[in-house]
This record gives sequence, C-alpha cells and structure tokens, in this order.
Amino acid sequence: MERLIIVSNRLPLSITRKDGNISVTPSVGGLATGMKSFYKSYESLWVGWSGINEENLSNEDKALITDKLSIENCVPIHLTEDEVDNYYYGFSNKTLWPLFHYFTQNTKYVNKYWDIYKKVNEKFAETILEIVRPGDRIWIHDYHLMLLPELVRAKSPKVLIGFFMHIPFPSYEVFRVLPWRNDILNGILGADLVGFHTYDYERHFMSCVRRLLGHESVFNLIRLQNRTVKVDNFPMGIDYQKFKKTAEEQQSRDMRSRSTFQQEIDRYFLAMPERKLILSIDRLDYSKGIARRLEAYNLFLKRNPEYLKKITLVLLAVPSREGIDQYQQMREEVDKLVGQINGKYGDINWIPIWYFYRSLPFDSLISLYSSCDMALVTPVRDGMNLVSKEYIACRTQQTGVLILSEMAGASKEMGEALIVNPHNRKEVANAIREAIEMPEEEQVKRNKVLQERLESYDVIKWAQDFMNSLIKMEEIQEKQHVKRISLRIEGKILEHYQNAEQRLFLIDYDGTLVNFVKNPADAKPDEELYAIINQLTTNPKNTVVIISGRDQESLGQWFANTKVHLIAEHGVWMRRVGKDWIVNEPLKNEWKETVRPSMQFYVDRTPGSFIEEKQYSLVWHYRKSDPDLGMMRAVELKDELRNLVQNLNLEIMDGRKVVEIKPIGINKGRAAMRFIGTTTYDFILAVGDDRTDEHMFEYLPPEARTVKVGMQNTQARYSVQGVSNVRELLNKFD
Repeated sequence: MERLIIVSNRLPLSITRKDGNISVTPSVGGLATGMKSFYKSYESLWVGWSGINEENLSNEDKALITDKLSIENCVPIHLTEDEVDNYYYGFSNKTLWPLFHYFTQNTKYVNKYWDIYKKVNEKFAETILEIVRPGDRIWIHDYHLMLLPELVRAKSPKVLIGFFMHIPFPSYEVFRVLPWRNDILNGILGADLVGFHTYDYERHFMSCVRRLLGHESVFNLIRLQNRTVKVDNFPMGIDYQKFKKTAEEQQSRDMRSRSTFQQEIDRYFLAMPERKLILSIDRLDYSKGIARRLEAYNLFLKRNPEYLKKITLVLLAVPSREGIDQYQQMREEVDKLVGQINGKYGDINWIPIWYFYRSLPFDSLISLYSSCDMALVTPVRDGMNLVSKEYIACRTQQTGVLILSEMAGASKEMGEALIVNPHNRKEVANAIREAIEMPEEEQVKRNKVLQERLESYDVIKWAQDFMNSLIKMEEIQEKQHVKRISLRIEGKILEHYQNAEQRLFLIDYDGTLVNFVKNPADAKPDEELYAIINQLTTNPKNTVVIISGRDQESLGQWFANTKVHLIAEHGVWMRRVGKDWIVNEPLKNEWKETVRPSMQFYVDRTPGSFIEEKQYSLVWHYRKSDPDLGMMRAVELKDELRNLVQNLNLEIMDGRKVVEIKPIGINKGRAAMRFIGTTTYDFILAVGDDRTDEHMFEYLPPEARTVKVGMQNTQARYSVQGVSNVRELLNKFD
C-alpha cells in the first residue's frame, strides 16, 4: 500500500525526559495541530527532530524513544546541541526567518550556520532514504528543510515529492541578497510540487527561479532539463469543526461546570456587562508587529477618551525563541509599552491591557475566542495566520469583529474582516473604533460568509488538495518519461538506421546542437560538433541537413568545409552541398521599414535587447535583458506588431527569448518537405528544441523519428534532456 511520509522540523509529539523517564505527549499548535487529523487518516510516517539534544541520550534512550514513537508512526531525527544551535537557532531563525519576513536588518549571514544547515538536511535525507519504499509519497514542510527535496531526489529519482512553505516567500529583490540563494532554489526544485499559502508567494518564487536560475515556466509549470515542477498556492485551513464544537460545548455548560478560566471571564462580564474585550494572541515575534499594535491601541485611547474604562485589550504573548537577542529585546519593548499604557490610562478599577506572557491550554484559548468582542490580528508579515481563522470559527453566535492585517496571508481569503495596514497606526486605531460601533446585524452578515468559507476549506481539504495535485504530477512526469529515449527505444532507432539505405537527418542548431548563449554570435561550432558532423556525413547513405533560424551567412561560414546541407532563416534559404544558396520562395522585404521603428522602440526601452536583421526577417532578442522585464516587453511588442502587420502578410514567431517577424508561410516544415522533394528516405531523424521545430515534426511523415530537446509539450515522438544528450545520440550513428 502507498504510504505518505510527512517530514518537518519537529514531530507532532513532545518528548520529555525527567528523572530518567522518557514520556511522549501530543504537541499543541503549529503544523502538528493542523495536520494531526489528516495524518491519522493515512497510512503515514512522520519524520522529525526528537526535541532532545543527542548528547543527553544514551543508546538505550534512543532505542526507547524509537520504540515509543513507532507506536505513533513517527521516526525521530537526533540532533546534537551544536546542530540545534546552528541549524535551528542559527540559519533557520537568524537568517531565513528574518529575511523571508523582510526584516533584513535582523538577518545574519554566517558560514557556519549554512554548513550545519546543510549537514542537518543531509541527516534528514539519510533517514528518509532508509525508510522510503517504491510508491511512497513524501511531503516535506517548511523553511528548515529547503535542501531536502533535492537531496532525496538525487538518491531516489522516481519518488514523488511535495514541498510546502508555511512562511512567506520574499520578492526577488529581498531573496537575491542571500549568499546561498541558488542552493536554496535548487533544493526546493527537487520536489515535484511546491506549495505556498498565497499567489503572491508563488509569484515571488517563480520570479526568483526565472531570474536567478534561468528556468522558464509556462503558467505555473517550471520546465527543468529532465522534469517538470508545478508551483501552486494552497491556503491552509484549520480543523474548523474542532474549534466550533468545542466552543459550542463550552457555552452549553452551566456556570458551575465551566473551567476556572471561563468563570473568571464570566464574572468580569457580570460585573461590567457594557465593557468590550479586544483579543490579541501571538507568539512573541517581531514579525507579529505587537509593538506597533500597542502603539495603535494607545492612539485609539488618546483620540477616543469616551471609550476609556469601556474597553480592555487582552494581550496574550506566547514565549518564542527566547535564546535569540532580538526576541529578548522585543519582550523588553512590549513590557515597556504595556506598562506605559496601563500607567497612563489605568486606575484601581480599570486596566487598559491584560498582559499574559505565557501559552494557554486549548480550552482556555477557546474561552478567549468565544468571549472577546473583537480580535486584533495585525502582523507586519505572516505566511497565513491561523489565529484569525480560529477566532471566527469559535463565534457561535456569528457576532464579533476581526481586524486583520493585509500583510497576513489570511487576508486574501478573509476580505469580510476589517483589513488594515499594520504600519498605519491611525488606520488601525480607526478600525478599532469601527469594530466597537459595528451593528450586530453587520457583524453577523460578515461572519456568516467567513464561517461558510472556512468550514468548506478546512485543514483536511487543504491537505487533500495538495495531495491530489501531487498525485496528478505523477501522471505528468510519467507522460514525459514515456517520451524519453530509453535504451530500448534507442536500440530500435539504431536498428532501423542500420537497415536503411537512404537516411535523412534534419537537425536544428541553437538549443539542439549547441547551448544557448547570451550573444548569438558566440554560439559557433566546437571541435566535438565538427567531429560528429563529419562522422555522419562520411557515410554515403546519410544526408545531413542543419535546419535553423540562423542567417545564411553565419551557417555558410561555420559549415563551409563540411558535407552538410543548410536551411537558414526557418526555411527562407537553402544550400545543398556544393551548390549556391537559393531562395525557397520569392519574398519581399519592403515591410521592414514599417516594422523596424516599432522594434527599435522596444530595444530602447529594454536594456540588453537588440535587433538581428536577416535577409527576410527581423528578430528582437532579449536573452541578455532582465528576465521579467524582457518577458513583459515581449508581450507588449507582440501586441503592437499584431496590429501593425494585419495587412502586410507577415507572421510573428515566439521563440526562446526572441520575437521574430517574417513573411507568412515560411517555416521549417515546408522547407523540410521541399528539401525531401521526390526522394524516398527509409530513415528520417528530426531533432529540434523550440516552437519553430514543431512545424517540422508536424509536416514529416508519421514513420519519421522526431525528437524534442527539453520537457515541453510537443508533437515529437520522443524527447531528450539537452544538447549533450543530442550529441551523445548522434555519436552512435556510425
């Protein structure tokens, strides 16, 4: 049976050792809580750090932990104190966390952090490779393990891997400052499916891959040399029914059977029924914007004195990463602000802020969600933020107002909340007043929509959607794998070749025989390529044609001393061995004077781009331009050219980093068939890499062996990964 292997930094269980005894208890919060019900519904294994430094464990302890965790289908990773300090507290939380949340001033670039981060990812990979079986699916979670997909892929290339990022992925301008940026991207691209909470994060990742690694994408599919990676967004939900039912159950109890915490809240409302409670729950982290939130609350009290003694902010700050300097400084800042606000506005009968620096048990958390009239959730940057969803789920009467930061991923789904810019204190203060004064019918109207949405897309639906998309990627990879030239297929092609008397090779040049370069003039044939061409043309049974978009002057110079036939400019020109160049069809080029100014306009606006002028076509190259700018300008240029050439009998061709305009009807397919003429070939091999070669694949007879270079969708029968594979294949035809 197929298994799901979930991999995260921590296990969904807490392991403690006290007085020599080891105990295992369920973890609360974070990924563990969100995934628990889904994880239990699968035949799953969960791999993660045990939470205890390896130096503190004997071999007997490790064996005992492994046995206890195996009952829960968990597999522990043991880390040393040095590894925890540098991998977790170091690279993960002093480098990646601040950078990915746009706190570049807090980011530390330390080589040792990076070295240990790599080492720990390798340790995770070793454990996974020991337990993975054919047919298993692996789901890797979060920024701690971004190298892991590629490490597993390298040793187990056929396993299906998903990766989900639970924090924001930053824009290119932020991510590019990371010294190890390419390693991180390549690590993630080891997965078949990469998931983010929002489209913004997905877009940022795709941009970084394109601009730093040069991989092109079609929609949300990234084409690598031998695989396709899908990138998509899956907004994580909560266990909606769990929160809703717990809230309903609490409210159905009579006063005496309620928890002590809930009784204290009830007494508060009995004594002061008109007073409103605002809830703020966060880990004490600089990304949560707690200090800015307190400043906005202070501004609200200052500008709205009529609400003094009528409102209280319940501030619950959960301790987090207390060993990191910035977190200690932040706690001091929050303590100071709370003291200032309470000292300025409070008296013996009223405190503006109830401040708790601790975590609360689940039931007490539900009591707060159910009792507070408003939730103030204003992180300055947050991947999703599940507190906002949990608050709405617990509002059984559908009253209550959510004030939500536009910088939280949840804001993309929860537009019915009061959406604010957390950096704008005035806007947040105004939202607090609006929330206090919002009529109940308006609250119910908004929350009803929110609850329906959250209930329909809960954590189970989120996980199922991700897994379904991952399974579909298996089908995509398999379809592409079927077209790859295996040893068996290669053997059949070579057998057909050996038995043939009249053999024709139709081979593209750029991207097929030579790799692309930023300057097209630099892509001259090398000695290896000349050797391959000479080997093929030495055999009198072989006819070799290089069929390219290149101009005839370049091709003529490069292959002047060979016995290869040439077709240039996608079929405009043809030169048989020992003959002069001829024009396949009579053409005119007066249209260039009309079109050239428009193309020059885009050269001027796009640094690095240039126009290549061929005899009967114009080509706008943007390979040396900024990738995003070049793609945007290419779309604009094509739109403008379409309007310009409507009555000029011209067509626009979109190639790899080029936009070419030429007379209608000129393509490689027509040129190939013109070359073949009435000759009967009993072996035809055609190889090409881009859209212009699709015409050749389409026109050739069905028995031809057509080969696409790369992983794009194609009409070719087979595919190979790259230029080196093409050369390797051609070398076998002797």
